[in-house]
Amino acid sequence: MTRTQQLLLEHTAGRIRAARPDLAARHDLATHDGLLAAHRHVAGDAGADEDGRTLAAVVVRDVDLARWVRDTCVFALGVPSGRASAWRACFTRTVFLAGNPEHLCDRFAFAHIAGDGSAAWTAPGPAAGTATLRRLLKLFDAPAEVAPGPARHVTVPGEPPPGRVPVARGLHLATAGRTVADALVDLNHVVTEAVLDGLVAPGDRLTLHRVPRLTALPGHVTRVRAVPDPRLPGRLTATAALTDHH
Repeated sequence: MTRTQQLLLEHTAGRIRAARPDLAARHDLATHDGLLAAHRHVAGDAGADEDGRTLAAVVVRDVDLARWVRDTCVFALGVPSGRASAWRACFTRTVFLAGNPEHLCDRFAFAHIAGDGSAAWTAPGPAAGTATLRRLLKLFDAPAEVAPGPARHVTVPGEPPPGRVPVARGLHLATAGRTVADALVDLNHVVTEAVLDGLVAPGDRLTLHRVPRLTALPGHVTRVRAVPDPRLPGRLTATAALTDHH
């Protein structure tokens, strides 16, 4: 096994252990097959008890990835600890819906609305709480592939916590074969979990890099999202990552 594959396995296993420690006792998370079995277990739980799962819903009008990362940080920073724990146990599950938040504010309660009205987030909670909204709107479908581009800098709004010096981190997104809708999912997991774990805080500076593939990341990888590689069965591929080198 290559060092890259070992790194992806370790990070993915660590994410599962943090969210669902019970799965570590049921599956061998040190192997690719064990990770896939754990993911199937999670998918089966979600299908069997949808209303009991904790999730957030995001209504998306249009997407600028750097702006969206900024607002995702603001949203995640506002999630109360009790809701955060339940959401983490469901792997920060988030449903993206196509719509205009401006037309929905009178009917639905949103925890955060982007300043330009491009997106709005519901607080994480039982799936039943957003059932009406999810029935009203279609899933956000943006089939265009994300284009590589120059680095974009994002400063997380707000005052740094007392005694914490703001840090600069790299936020890396793989674009080859990944749609805009995929990118929202990939970045959402990395960013929200980094915020909930205290790795990203107000005042921090994130530099968003969009590159075809995440093959050689600079610095120490603190968070990574990996999915089964569609080209190579039995292997993982990184779709988004957070590093301590910006």
